[in-house]
Amino acid sequence: MSGPATRATICLEEAPVISQRSYPGDQHILRVHAPRCAARTEPGSFAHLTCDPTIPMRRPLSIMRAHREEGWLEFLYKPVGAGLTHLAKRTPGDTVDVLGPIGNGFTPDTHKASILAIGGGVGIPPMVLLAERLRDDERFNLLVMMGSEVPFPFELNKAELPVEGIPATASHSVDLLEGWGVPSRIASNAGYVGCFKGFVTELARSWLSTLSDEVLQSVQVLGCGPTGMLEAAAELARDFQLPCQLALEEYMACGVGGCAGCTILIQTPDGPAMKRVCVDGPVFDSSQVYPA
Repeated sequence: MSGPATRATICLEEAPVISQRSYPGDQHILRVHAPRCAARTEPGSFAHLTCDPTIPMRRPLSIMRAHREEGWLEFLYKPVGAGLTHLAKRTPGDTVDVLGPIGNGFTPDTHKASILAIGGGVGIPPMVLLAERLRDDERFNLLVMMGSEVPFPFELNKAELPVEGIPATASHSVDLLEGWGVPSRIASNAGYVGCFKGFVTELARSWLSTLSDEVLQSVQVLGCGPTGMLEAAAELARDFQLPCQLALEEYMACGVGGCAGCTILIQTPDGPAMKRVCVDGPVFDSSQVYPA
């Protein structure tokens, strides 16, 4: 294994593949042994992977799980494009070049005890890691909502952890999160059993609408997903006057701030500014990215 990369918090590791599992909807969960990256990972950060020696361009993937004691990382992805198609062929015994963790993760407001975590599609992995990291944090009560138009790559069963105000049709939850003591609910337009029929932000709006003004004062929103979902989450936060942090998904080249290929325009107290999603983000305040 090589030593730390140029940035103090980023490591470059030759990571042995531990497992590669496939799921319906052309989804894969890759687990690799990258102990230094795992030790530094925070919810919302990502890693840059070399998918195959013949493809020099790395691919950025959100980190779904990071086991600090055992030193492994997990990534959920779909093999779209040549790079990730090659990555999907990696098996135990192979190694993957991992650069990470990269980016600034979520920083929950300790004055807002209730966290509504919203993950849609590609934005599901950071919400899983958030749940894993906050499950024993007594400062917060976490509710995770996930949306997908392909089958969820998790075991789903009728929820045992009650959540007042949730529509009766959203009856199922993610077993993994339930095992951690974190309530979750799922949404989809695909008609899956136990899912709220609609977008995950519509499920969130339905639940928030049942809360009193007093309870809403303690709620914050953390989200990740495709652009349409992020815009809807930002609108949701504005409508209910909730603080909101969003992890953005952007095309990246270098992944470490050198090329500025993932630059976006945000609003700051000093006016408009250009920021790099990879190292200045990927997490931003929703009002900076999607102002009213």
